[in-house]
Amino acid sequence: MSSKTTNVSFRIDTDIKNQADRLFAELVLNMTTAFNIFLRQAVREGSIPFSITVNTPNAETIAAMLEAERIGRDPSVKRYSDVEEALRELKS
Repeated sequence: MSSKTTNVSFRIDTDIKNQADRLFAELVLNMTTAFNIFLRQAVREGSIPFSITVNTPNAETIAAMLEAERIGRDPSVKRYSDVEEALRELKS
């Protein structure tokens, strides 16, 4: 293993970085170690070490997402403080 290191600087979305920091902390890693793992695996495999695909939602999923957004903005929609409250109402 080489003892020489270099700095790499790049910009990423703040929310994604924070989510990654939390994930890596759970895995007992820091961002540097996680990127080193990714880069070493990419070099070892000679490719991106995971499948890159376009996950385009189908029409039914898009409709459900739009409905959820509409419901979320509608002040007349009944709100529940927790799942148990919603379940109690469903069962009554």
